[in-house]
Amino acid sequence: MRDLGDERLSRSFAGSLLVAHPNMLDPNFRRTVLFVSEHEAHEGALGVIINRPLDRPVAELVSGTPPPEFADVPVFLGGPVGKNQLMFAAFEWQKGTGLKLNHNIALDEASGQGQKNLVTVCAFVGYAGWGAGQLENEVKQKAWVIQNANPSLLKLDRLPNLWFDIMRTLGPWYRMLAAAPDDPSLN
Repeated sequence: MRDLGDERLSRSFAGSLLVAHPNMLDPNFRRTVLFVSEHEAHEGALGVIINRPLDRPVAELVSGTPPPEFADVPVFLGGPVGKNQLMFAAFEWQKGTGLKLNHNIALDEASGQGQKNLVTVCAFVGYAGWGAGQLENEVKQKAWVIQNANPSLLKLDRLPNLWFDIMRTLGPWYRMLAAAPDDPSLN
């Protein structure tokens, strides 16, 4: 993976990963990886945290019985906004445009039979949102490392450790910062 840094500040981050810098202390985003599903410089951005699984399927979190196609869908803590909502989304690989997050999925897509470009279907409790210019400012302040997204990163068993996996690929400095304890006195 390649750090796209400042060269992408004038372009849309939609379809990219936001990897929290190791120095980020905000508990909402500490050691997170977000997928940016929508981004317009004058409108803001929307994304979901993809590396905080709740280790429970939809059937265990909803009242009543969900449709069978959704019962075993894994649930993730998507972000600090709208934590009272459960959102279903399908990650799809679109040749030429990359990874997309489709928020309008049909029941047959949830079972993985409805679309050949389907990478995975997840449910998210909450999401992350940024106002116009806010995400660009956070990137300039180096709160986030921007990475390309690809389907191999979205394997469900890989997601809980994705932040550490990405830090290891960025070089020794990031690897060292990622390994440091939250409380340096414990070192």
